[in-house]
Amino acid sequence: MEGRLLLKDCSIFRADGRIRDHMAVVVEGATIQKVGPDAEVPTLPGDWEVACRGRLVTPGLVDCHTHLVGGQLLPLTGELLLRSYRTRLETQDRLDGLLTVGEVEALTAIGIAKALRAGVTMQVEHLHAPADVGGALAAQARVAERLGARLVNSHATSSLRGESVAAAELEANAVHAKALRAHPLVRSALGFHSSYACDDDLLRRVGRLREELGVGVHYHLAENEDDLALTYGRYGRRVVQRFESFGLLGGSAVAAYAKAIDRAEAERLAKTRTVVALSPHSCLSLDPGRGGFESVIAHQALIGLGTSGAGSLWDEVGGAFAAIMQVARVGRLLDPDGLLSQFVVGGPAELCSMIFGLPSGYVEAGSLADLAVFDHVPAKENTGGLSSHLLMQLGHSPVAWTVVNGRVVVREGQLLGADYLELSQEGARVQQAVWNRAGGVLEPGAGGPG
Repeated sequence: MEGRLLLKDCSIFRADGRIRDHMAVVVEGATIQKVGPDAEVPTLPGDWEVACRGRLVTPGLVDCHTHLVGGQLLPLTGELLLRSYRTRLETQDRLDGLLTVGEVEALTAIGIAKALRAGVTMQVEHLHAPADVGGALAAQARVAERLGARLVNSHATSSLRGESVAAAELEANAVHAKALRAHPLVRSALGFHSSYACDDDLLRRVGRLREELGVGVHYHLAENEDDLALTYGRYGRRVVQRFESFGLLGGSAVAAYAKAIDRAEAERLAKTRTVVALSPHSCLSLDPGRGGFESVIAHQALIGLGTSGAGSLWDEVGGAFAAIMQVARVGRLLDPDGLLSQFVVGGPAELCSMIFGLPSGYVEAGSLADLAVFDHVPAKENTGGLSSHLLMQLGHSPVAWTVVNGRVVVREGQLLGADYLELSQEGARVQQAVWNRAGGVLEPGAGGPG
């Protein structure tokens, strides 16, 4: 876009809940160039002026762990949720294995489009498309570039199909990651599924490639007690200790779930600057009063929210608030409001900055111009400590404008660059086609409750 993007008469979100009203934001190129009182920032010839009329401008949201494709294939039905964890994984694996590159592209497109319309400017995708790993990752990159979204994708490789298959999938992931190391919008991390699903040789390869390429890594840390038990039984080490030994923790690493992690492992993890992505709303078995959630939030500085491909990021904000308050009621948290802001803004912003190399998460000069303008005019009390109240209100407010890397991708609620309904129709067609090819795998009783 030539010229400047100028947001006039807006209210600016701050993580402590305070609001700066009657402000103007100047975007030029990929970054915010100036933020100041509206009366002091005139409109210049060639500017694209957006009359915000007091609407709230926030940093763009980051979905720290999603399954854009796989999350749309496994229906959220009571019958499926009652199946055993292992049976659900087998069902998901069967569906993922049927995907063509074109189908990955279509499901990615509607997943990204929905997120952009909700103010999500960056998604960290954990793809599983074993039929053509390189082709599927490249298709996702094309979609993100076309729609103007920020994307970090990887492949959830495992050792379950054998050493040669795992090596080939990892190599395809690495080739994709190397090609995108300097892309302004799309990057790739190295991915694997989880500890119990990966042998030492695969994890050692991931660690070496990560060091060689200088990219991030993305995985499920400890989804359940089975993961912990199988890891210790097979390899004689706990999950965090095992990953650390292969160089899989630290900067630009995203560890999803962490549901079963204990206090000792949480303390060890906190020292590594690994971003822990939690999905409190999606993980129906989560018990915030004990176990992983409490252990992580008590020690971890870098925490973000992920959708796991189910529902919206705003669902996860509500789930996080409820879980945080449950822990706080028994006296284990001093600042629940600040913690929610850390979940939604702080940790995700640091992850974005680590990957793309520019300040993120602030509506301030010099920061990445990843922004959301909500159809919400906040109260002007301008007192601190209201961040949770404000974030919960935004969950019910439409997003009017979404800006990614300085480019407008949603204008007054309408997706630019593609027809949203056409994307939705194609996504529905793909879902039906994959389900038809899967035969009876989704039928009631296929696997039974666990």
